[in-house]
Amino acid sequence: MRLFLMLGSINAFLSVALGAFGAHILEERISADMLEVYQTGIQYHMMHALGLIVVALLADRLPKSSGLVKIAGWAIFIGIILFSGSLYVLSLTGIKILGAVTPLGGVAFLIGWTMLAVAASKK
Repeated sequence: MRLFLMLGSINAFLSVALGAFGAHILEERISADMLEVYQTGIQYHMMHALGLIVVALLADRLPKSSGLVKIAGWAIFIGIILFSGSLYVLSLTGIKILGAVTPLGGVAFLIGWTMLAVAASKK
């Protein structure tokens, strides 16, 4: 599960870097509405980067549920890409169709957290 620790750490780094980019560079280049969309992507990115770190830490504590924990980690990672990624691209390009991708990322987040809860409930 080192992979999820690495993915979580890398995504936390990216969230901070992209947040700084948004605060210092995008603030004057995109509309307030699109900046808010971008900020939402940043918030969910960081929360779920921390979720990947939790997945990595719980993997050893839930050995009987390691498959479910792994599914949770991948779902959360895919959620970051689809949810936050679509919001970043939407806010930077204005391509509205990308708004249709965002809910798929939200569903991936829900699957991830559900799988983690199921893994925790296994004896």
